[in-house]
Amino acid sequence: MALLSLLDVYVSFGGPVNLGFQVAATKGTAAAIAESGIAVKVVNKVKDGRPHIADMVKAGEIQLVFTTVDETRTAIADSRYIRTAALANRVTYYTTMAGCEAATEALKHEEDLTVMSVQELHRQLH
Repeated sequence: MALLSLLDVYVSFGGPVNLGFQVAATKGTAAAIAESGIAVKVVNKVKDGRPHIADMVKAGEIQLVFTTVDETRTAIADSRYIRTAALANRVTYYTTMAGCEAATEALKHEEDLTVMSVQELHRQLH
């Protein structure tokens, strides 16, 4: 499941949905996604009480986090709490729209990727 918690100007971003992820989102983002006819699970922001985003991350329910924040103290504190939970639980997260869009584009080509050691790459180049 991918989590979206985005500023209003970005709520039309549907990256993980287009990649087949189930989606959880905070209230405002979830409303915009639901208007598009996409199934979305509404989740609380940290400031809104439990169960919240970080609880879902810690429980292993979230595998990918896309979050952007405004510059209020509570939003910044929530964001730090979410990032800390994601890091502690080895969940990939993105905090800018440029990062969200780049990750989404990269995931579209996941099947085309091959993992190589530096030594293998060096052999191929020389």
